[in-house]
Amino acid sequence: MANGKSSQGAAPAEPITRLKLSDQVFERLWSMIVSGELAPGDTFPSERSLMDRFHVGRPAVREAMQALSNKGVITISQGERSRVNELSAGIAVGQIDDIAKLLLSTEPSNLAHLKQVRKILETGTVNLAAERCTSDDAQRLRGLIEAQRQQLGNARGFIEADIAFHVAIAELSGNPLLQVVMRAMLTWLLEYYTPLLHWSGRESTTLLEHSRLVDHLEAHDADRAANLINEHLDRSDPLYAAKAS
Repeated sequence: MANGKSSQGAAPAEPITRLKLSDQVFERLWSMIVSGELAPGDTFPSERSLMDRFHVGRPAVREAMQALSNKGVITISQGERSRVNELSAGIAVGQIDDIAKLLLSTEPSNLAHLKQVRKILETGTVNLAAERCTSDDAQRLRGLIEAQRQQLGNARGFIEADIAFHVAIAELSGNPLLQVVMRAMLTWLLEYYTPLLHWSGRESTTLLEHSRLVDHLEAHDADRAANLINEHLDRSDPLYAAKAS
């Protein structure tokens, strides 16, 4: 060869792929949102204006807009112009909701992993909540405990009230991401809640531990709150079992 080098061993060239028109339109629209050209609350350009701007047909525009809608970035309303959504942690977590449930249902070991993540997050959350908990916050948490007590005998209602209590503690952390992640994580676990030995006194123990936890939070005793939440989760973890078991 002219340069005296062999081409043997060279990495194979990657094939060049042609993006679908709708994918190209999606990327252009995405860039408009990222750049701020289209801001949260703005109405979306009409299909006709987008067709003229990008020199594509209506199907490509509609497919791209539907992809944005599926991601929660815009809202498409019948008979009205689409609108850019105010993005939030809730929208972001919602995008993985179905995938997370699928992972849990297809691979039982992921349930154990999720329990481990819960323990890590809740321990950190109660530490933060203990720093910020006011008397009014403690009163609200005690009200949620009483609401949970009213659900005795209703397994699903009891565990939904349990979720509300733990999410309320996450709110006290002052971190909106923790609140959203906590709600999602506990909702995923709800699908695997099995009321084992339902009338064995477990519910009363849960209510008692919740009450003690609020006492520790109100007293700003982060160490006792963290120790209690770990004991609480160790006791309640067996109530969440893979459906195949």
